[in-house]
Amino acid sequence: MNKPLDFTYNITTYGCQMNEHDSSIMGCLLQQIGGKPAPHETADVLLYNTCCIREHAEDKVFGNVGALKKQLEARPDLIVGVCGCMMQQDDVAKKFMRRFPFVNFVMGTHNTHKLPEVLQEVMTTGKRVCDVWEKEGPVVEGLPVEFGDVCSYVNIMYGCNNFCTYCIVPYVRGRERSRDEDAIVAEIEKLAAHGTKEVMLLGQNVNSYAGGGDAFANLLRRVDKIEGIERIRFMTSHPKDISDSLMHAMAECDHVCKQLHLPMQSGSDEILHRMNRRYTAQQYYEKVEKLRALMPDIALTTDIIVGFPGETEEDFCDTLAMIEKVGFVTGYFFKYSPRMGTPAEKMEDQIDESIKSERLSRLLKLQNEKTTAYNESLVGKILFVLAER
Repeated sequence: MNKPLDFTYNITTYGCQMNEHDSSIMGCLLQQIGGKPAPHETADVLLYNTCCIREHAEDKVFGNVGALKKQLEARPDLIVGVCGCMMQQDDVAKKFMRRFPFVNFVMGTHNTHKLPEVLQEVMTTGKRVCDVWEKEGPVVEGLPVEFGDVCSYVNIMYGCNNFCTYCIVPYVRGRERSRDEDAIVAEIEKLAAHGTKEVMLLGQNVNSYAGGGDAFANLLRRVDKIEGIERIRFMTSHPKDISDSLMHAMAECDHVCKQLHLPMQSGSDEILHRMNRRYTAQQYYEKVEKLRALMPDIALTTDIIVGFPGETEEDFCDTLAMIEKVGFVTGYFFKYSPRMGTPAEKMEDQIDESIKSERLSRLLKLQNEKTTAYNESLVGKILFVLAER
């Protein structure tokens, strides 16, 4: 980089914890070249980190970026950048720039580390930049991290190889690439030295870290020994890949929280097959039984999609039955929405929106009853609580 710049910035983030962590890294990169965080109304640079996993997030991006026209009338020198998963889809970045001629630059998910260079090019030349890599490169280590937070996210891997038929992640995040174990441990040691008490290890499928097998369990055991780290969490876990060694590591490590987010997606074998999840409802439940045998008090949470193409009332009732059987503490439940470029988008037997809404309502009612019962079971107990803010 050339001499430090002098500007303020604001980052708007859509989507998951991975996107939140990406935004944190982007903020640190901008600070390295002279940027200072500021409110959205006064910042010199507005950056939108987008998500394409769900339709609602995409709609919000279009609406919020489109609404900048008035702000630009008063601030014609305002720089607007859009990055993240949505921009990584085929030709979306170019279409986005055509639709919004006031957007100065767009970037994808594979070159976050290039943000300072792209911004400086825009600032010095005045040209618009579209910098979206078609293919993921090797993992870039040594990216800056934000210190001082009680709870911190730490990426351990990027991308996904599973190709669930409804999911856009492998297309916008690329194939699985794992970070170096020593680099992960060193990063967490630095975070602990600056006050972090809880780390959340992130990956599209953390169970596949370094190729799967015992690698993730071994990493957990190393992190468990880091002085100052009192709680360790991780997400997301794919049920087909959760190993016995990982279950034992969870049970035996002092600081790994006895909580697991284990997306079930459906309780119907037919729908699981159509989703390409590569496990059955019975295989899922067998994993749950193993976990509870090792950790009787483990709190399980899940993801469920209702109204997937071809889902019958019987299929949906299978999902309700699994919720009764497993007893999730809570979950993230969504109506299926087609994602451009995924196999499920082209499947026949798409479900009517009214049926999706009705099923989601029934699902939420049942889970709310389960969540209430779980909360009531804690009355009178003394628990250690970490105050995040």
